[in-house]
Amino acid sequence: MVDKLWAGRFETNTNKIVEQFTCSLQDDYHLFEADIKASIAHLHALKKTGLVSKKEEEDIKECLNELVDKYKQGEFTLNSEYEDIHMNIEAYLIDKLGDVGKKIHTGRSRNDQVVTAFKLTLINRVDLIMDGLVKLESVFIDLAEKYISIIIPGYTHLQKAQPILLSHYYMAYFEMFFRDIEKLKFFRKYLLELPLGSGALAGNPFHMDRKGMASELGLADPTHNSLDSISDRDYALDILYSLSQIMVHFSRLSEDIILWSTEEFGFISLSDAFTTGSSIMPQKKNPDVSELTRGKTGRVFGDLINLLTTIKGLPMGYNRDLQEDKHAVFDALETVEKVLEVNIGMLSTLRVNEDRVYKNVESGYLLATDLADYLVLRGIPFREAHRVIGSIVKDAVHQKKNLQDYKVKDLQVYSKMFEDDVAEYLQLEHSVNTRDSYGGTARKCVKSQISMAKKRLSDL
Repeated sequence: MVDKLWAGRFETNTNKIVEQFTCSLQDDYHLFEADIKASIAHLHALKKTGLVSKKEEEDIKECLNELVDKYKQGEFTLNSEYEDIHMNIEAYLIDKLGDVGKKIHTGRSRNDQVVTAFKLTLINRVDLIMDGLVKLESVFIDLAEKYISIIIPGYTHLQKAQPILLSHYYMAYFEMFFRDIEKLKFFRKYLLELPLGSGALAGNPFHMDRKGMASELGLADPTHNSLDSISDRDYALDILYSLSQIMVHFSRLSEDIILWSTEEFGFISLSDAFTTGSSIMPQKKNPDVSELTRGKTGRVFGDLINLLTTIKGLPMGYNRDLQEDKHAVFDALETVEKVLEVNIGMLSTLRVNEDRVYKNVESGYLLATDLADYLVLRGIPFREAHRVIGSIVKDAVHQKKNLQDYKVKDLQVYSKMFEDDVAEYLQLEHSVNTRDSYGGTARKCVKSQISMAKKRLSDL
């Protein structure tokens, strides 16, 4: 039986079932290197106060660095009887250095120790997510540039609405994911506040240099209130919310890809490398990446709801419920990291079926609004123009005709305001390029969006 490092006031050993129930090692391995880094900064602060000597500082630091090497080489085995990785590290120091090793925990609690390692780890993981989002954004820009000449049906209510550039569509997703980058960048600043030195809740009495520790760890400042320091998990909720928003955007994109790759739409073809087949139907080519991405969205939502529910009823101060924070956050991070990687690969290799898109955009009365605009420019009130064009579309549906099939004389039956120049308003290129308000789908506007997007990425 391992002696617990906190066992002084206990008369009996912890029940094995309790040890298993309270153990957090399944998630703590994420924190190992951050905990070592924070422990070294803490050690330097102890040396400044005179609580450890120069020799003791050197011995503890050497032992911690040795432990990092062993951990990376798989030579350090975590013992579940020590509950978490932090106690495992401390036990290693005590085993190697005896009483000198026992000094490392002076002036700190696991409460501020754990949350410090958690924040340091999250900084790196958030940076990885942002790097992945930047790569994803570059793919959207590449697609927008590649397909700048392709016109597709734009949809509202999943019904054909107006023609837009395919590039305009891709740049819409650029905007969505760029907001995700900005949110993560904003919330990241709350990770830069150092909890270490807050103790269990009340601070510590050793005049430790918290600002110095923050600077050594690359953080902005120490936290401002020791009680808040160890009970706060707002930063974890912020990250989970941001990850959930990323998954919302991926889920919407996935739905488009699933629809567009069907035989009924046929707008795109996915690479064989990013699709799967059927065990029984030889003809199948399934968009499983997009389906799983859509499905994993609920998993990340669940992680957010998990932590919200955990925190909502906690009294002020540290409570063991907070051990659940890491499982939720790391699960969401790992999910989004994988989703980013596989979707970047899939999007980079998809092919647009230009002939199929062209045939599709020619049908569906997408130019009806352009005809209404034509009448408005000739002085007819919009509601009257709307009624006139609605009547034309109604008759076209019954006659199984497209708007492009109508001659000027056919249109003049509905309004004498139609003249020969209306033919221009029945061209897809004209429709797209007249939507030239800022942010519109006109070719010059989309090219401007692409140019601005490149600059916004480079300015991050």
